Amino acid sequence: MMRLGELVAELPGVRVVGDVSVGISELVYDSRRAGPGTLFFCVVGGKRDGHEFGAQVVEAGATALVVERELTDLAVPQVIVDDSRAAMAPLAARFWGDPTAELRMVGVTGTNGKTTTAFLVHEILRAADLRCGLLGTVKQIVGGVEKEVVRTTPEAIELQASFRQMLDGGDEACAMEVSSHALTLHRADAIHFEVALFTNLTQDHLDFHGDMEDYFLAKRKLLEAGPKTAIVNVDDPYGRRLAEEFECVTFSAEGEEADYSAHDVSFDAGGASFAVGGMRLRTGLPGHFNVANALGAFAAAEAMGVGSEIAAAGLARAARVPGRFEPVDEGQGFSVLVDYAHTPDSLENVLRAARRFTEGRLISVFGAGGDRDRDKRPKMGRAGAQLSDLAIITSDNPRSETPEAIVAEVAAGAEGADGLEVVVDRREAIALALGRAAPGDTVVIAGKGHEQGQEFEAGRKIPFDDREVAREELRKLGSPA
Repeated sequence: MMRLGELVAELPGVRVVGDVSVGISELVYDSRRAGPGTLFFCVVGGKRDGHEFGAQVVEAGATALVVERELTDLAVPQVIVDDSRAAMAPLAARFWGDPTAELRMVGVTGTNGKTTTAFLVHEILRAADLRCGLLGTVKQIVGGVEKEVVRTTPEAIELQASFRQMLDGGDEACAMEVSSHALTLHRADAIHFEVALFTNLTQDHLDFHGDMEDYFLAKRKLLEAGPKTAIVNVDDPYGRRLAEEFECVTFSAEGEEADYSAHDVSFDAGGASFAVGGMRLRTGLPGHFNVANALGAFAAAEAMGVGSEIAAAGLARAARVPGRFEPVDEGQGFSVLVDYAHTPDSLENVLRAARRFTEGRLISVFGAGGDRDRDKRPKMGRAGAQLSDLAIITSDNPRSETPEAIVAEVAAGAEGADGLEVVVDRREAIALALGRAAPGDTVVIAGKGHEQGQEFEAGRKIPFDDREVAREELRKLGSPA
């Protein structure tokens, strides 16, 4: 427990009304979790204003409030700040003893590759006998215990609590994905990053950011946070901008001039290998985009003091990331791959990678999510149709939108293309793709990857895992009629 006055003492620009000696035992922003000893943050959101719940949380026993305007009708101490959400991170860090001052932090941001790069960093550091936590889209590992993932980068209160749990559980480091939403909404404030890594920037989340420049400026905040080492991909134009603005370690999977430059890249069924300086590195992850991910992770590990031989060995042994170019094998005579690719660029990367080892036809199944950036939908359709022999456009996570309308917008980008099918029901689309596949073909099921549900209107979610659905449909094909 911490006294309110002690908690807010170093937060600039605050005014406290009421008794600062009250004890605080928990920080919350969800009114349903308010109770005795809690400090409740009245956050102004897109749909609701947390100040509206002030009376309710006080009645539930909340000890004090963080507010942007004084609620004069409530007789509890109030910490008045300019931005309640921005106040979360520094107060949460102080409440939990500033855990990232001890925990060696690697933050990875970018449009594509965050998950894989963070996962590889985690695997390499573990190979170097450095206890490492992981926070990301696919999984969270805290103190050696795997936890459920709610969002890529949790709210600051949960983040700082997780960092404390990592330290208490014996972790010495943490590899984490840092989303643009988290950077914009101050979730990643008050974290002491030892390494900040930028992968790339392509179109996504423009429903939130408005345009690419605003999206870039959000990602840029990770480097503005002042990490000891900034690592950027200079194959990407936005990465080159960052390298001009900040002192950076650079990497290039295209063999361009950089601190870490990949040359003599080769691919096989088991992944990729490439030369960096005088070393030969190998990764079990196929595709040129994974060469970039592996190179960034290797650079991050060296920045953390891991020897190059140990880092190379850890990279070579790292397991595949769930839902990222993940094979599904039920003994069929063709390849089936499930991938999270949900942007035009990532879909293009995955299909080009699959084409490298496909002897026959390349068949793709993909769509686009509802309530998200609509401008990328026709671009998804165009990329899928151009790079596939058979492209099947289907529903992804329609959320509040009509699936048929989303599919039509995706298909508009592929208008006139040969080998195009539109099947709104996702299971039927997957079944059609598998049924059309012949020996030597490759089927890529893109968009959902590791996800285990499909989201519809009013928050309705049904169980749906592309990998399991593919297995079920493959078994049907293998069964006698």
